Parts: sequence; structure tokens; C-alpha cells
Amino acid sequence: MKNIKLLLICFFITTYSFADISSTEKDALVALYNATNGTNWNATWDLSKPVDTWYGIKIENDKVVEINLAFNNLEGRLPQEIGSLVSLRTLNFGFNKISGTIPTSIKNLKDLTSLELFMNKLEGTIPSELGELKKLESLKLYSNNLTGAIPTELMGLTNLKELLLGSNFLTGTIPNEIYQLSKLEKLSLMDNKLEGQIPVEIAQLGQLEELVLSSNKLTGDLPMEFINLKNLNTLMVSDNNLNQEYISVSGNNPPGIMLLPLQKQNATAIMDIEKE
Repeated sequence: MKNIKLLLICFFITTYSFADISSTEKDALVALYNATNGTNWNATWDLSKPVDTWYGIKIENDKVVEINLAFNNLEGRLPQEIGSLVSLRTLNFGFNKISGTIPTSIKNLKDLTSLELFMNKLEGTIPSELGELKKLESLKLYSNNLTGAIPTELMGLTNLKELLLGSNFLTGTIPNEIYQLSKLEKLSLMDNKLEGQIPVEIAQLGQLEELVLSSNKLTGDLPMEFINLKNLNTLMVSDNNLNQEYISVSGNNPPGIMLLPLQKQNATAIMDIEKE
């Protein structure tokens, strides 16, 4: 019996020692390394060492579940192979120098809850395929060179709590279907080229805390229905083509004050800042 126990212990130790991610996932990581000039990263990878020693990589049950390479001097394009990392829950490439388009293969990452590609040099349109990431809670694409309309497919991401698309070159209108994002807490579309009226449907977002629409080409009036947004503590709609200017408000204020027109003498100027 003692020998059997010893044999079982040796078996589990051996199995654990050789446990590793699949070759498909490792190849995807190596493709990322090569495509983004990995040798010049601030914290680079030693490809000869086990993947669980690589900076910014988290592994659970032999699957890559997190990549966090923010502020790491990534420069180049994201490879399509990134779509092979199907167990990813978090993907953060913020504050780098990544160019090119957002790979459509990201649609394969069905477990993804956080996608952060902000502060890069990404261009092209926002892939409509991102609408397939139904578990997504945070989508941060701000401060890039993205163009085109906001895909209506994103309005199907009903678990979203943060949608930050500011400081790009987005055009078109804010989708009326935005009311579907019932869990949304932060919405920033500032510093784009969005046109049309501010959708009254935003008033249905009962969890909304921050609404930042400054520096666009929006027209019309601020919907009075916004007074029903009881959790709203930040509202910035300045520098648009609205029929009148409104006070920019940030902090604990009664909802009604957010609908007040800007008074020339007593209005307090508040800088519009992209919220993370």
C-alpha cells in the first residue's frame, strides 16, 4: 500500500511538472512578441523559459487567462493569432505604440470581460465582431485613430459597465439602441466627430454615473428625461453644436443641476477628462 501511495504521489508531481499551455496558445504569444517588437519591450520575455515566467501573463489550469502589457513599449501590429487565446478574460495593451487595425479574430475570445486598447495608434473602424463578446464588461478604445461609425453591434453587449471610445475620429450618430446597455456606468464618447441629437434613450440607463460627450458636433438640446438618471454624477456636453451650452458637472450634485444652461457669470469651468 505504501508503494502505491508513493507511486501516485510521483505521478501527480510529474504531471504537474510538465503541465503547460497548448502549443497553439504559446505560438499565439510568440506571434504577439514578434509582431510588436518584443526584444525592445520594457519588460521582455525570455522565450526559452516557461510561459508562466513571462511578464504580464497569467495562467490558470494550463490556459492563458490574462495578458497585461500596459506601459510596455509594444510597437507594431496585433497579430490575428491573438484570437487563439480563447480562455482570455483580461486583455490590456494600454499606453503603448500599437498601430494597424484591431484584429477581427478577437471575436473568438468569448470569455473576455475586459478589453483595453486605449492610448495607442490603432486605426480603421471598430470591428463589428466585438459585439460577439457577450461577457465584456469593460471596453476601452479611447485615444487612438479609430474612424467610422460606432457599430450598433456593440449595443448588444448587455454586460458592459464601461464604454470609453473618446479621443478618436468617430463619425455618425450615437446609436439609439444604446438603451440596451442597461448595466452601463461610464460612457465617454468625447473628442470625436459625432453628429445628430443626443439620444433620449440614454435616460433609460439607470446605472449611469458618468456621461462625457464633449467636443463633438452634436445638435439639439439635452433631453429633459436625463433628470431621471439618479446615479449620474458627471455630465460633460460642452463644445458641441447644441442649442445652448450646459454646465459641466462632476461630483455629487442633484440631477436637475445638470440640465441647467451655462450662465455667463457664475458657471464653473470643468476640464473634460477621459475617465478610465
